[in-house]
Amino acid sequence: MSRKDQYALNTRALVTGGAGFLGSHLCERLIKEKYDVLCLDNFFTGQKRNIEHLMGNSYFELVRHDVTFPYYAEIDQIYNFACPASPPHYQYDPVQTTKTSVHGAINMLGLAKRTGARILQASTSEVYGDPVVHPQVESYWGNVNPIGIRSCYDEGKRCAETLFFDYHRQHQVEIKVVRIFNTYGPRMHPNDGRVVSNFIMQALRGDNITIYGDGSQTRSFCYVDDLIEAIVQMMKTPADFTGPVNIGNPGEFSMLELAETILSLTGSKSKIIYQPLPSDDPKQRKPNIALAKEKLNWEPKIHLRDGLKETIAYFEGQIK
Repeated sequence: MSRKDQYALNTRALVTGGAGFLGSHLCERLIKEKYDVLCLDNFFTGQKRNIEHLMGNSYFELVRHDVTFPYYAEIDQIYNFACPASPPHYQYDPVQTTKTSVHGAINMLGLAKRTGARILQASTSEVYGDPVVHPQVESYWGNVNPIGIRSCYDEGKRCAETLFFDYHRQHQVEIKVVRIFNTYGPRMHPNDGRVVSNFIMQALRGDNITIYGDGSQTRSFCYVDDLIEAIVQMMKTPADFTGPVNIGNPGEFSMLELAETILSLTGSKSKIIYQPLPSDDPKQRKPNIALAKEKLNWEPKIHLRDGLKETIAYFEGQIK
């Protein structure tokens, strides 16, 4: 077998942010499909325990690297997931957050241009800001505060999308862009400040469950296995289909409904308390996934209660 034929069998995939919540699940899925996976992470929010079960696998390689600096490798596919995604983490160092989104995109797009690799950008529903269109469709330009405390993430991701499409138009780089809505599941960081992990940890510890605002604001929650399936299918679409594509669960739940569901599943005696709503916090978030259904033949299959059971079991193991 020639070296070229061997590579045709073992696609070389680079996953930035590969030790993070979503990145680690993606690495695991690609390895199951016999990809050679190169995982890049600087461990700002990623955790080695997320990928320790992959360390002995011959298809997996870990490199400590910050994507704000160039990286060179011979690669067939790039999945750009590097960026802190929860408000406490991305607001801790907002300048670095913006650099990760913007410089990271430039460096990975440069690598894709040099190697001819196909590259996927893990964008976010946050590009829609506090939406005035509901549910959100890909053609909606968003309602984003460019100078608020969430701007480092929101505008960083918006700029990354701009760069992806400009590299595609100017340099013919093969791009795929997905906009990820709220995703949850095992390997979420227990202190990431996002609502699912917050509520579960508070319930398991018997602490008060904190709802910001009156609890009527809504989110959609997609289980991580469903999300990863969509990512894999997106990367396999024809070259002329770039996205962006919304990836999320269109089932819409209020914060109060989520809290009550978690209380029921954990059997916790925690009380629900209310605090003021943070600045620029979106009041509603729900994806229109018609494009994902059409182009990826995909829609989420895992019900919120079933996914929460798996997530709760994971967190129970973390606090014992």
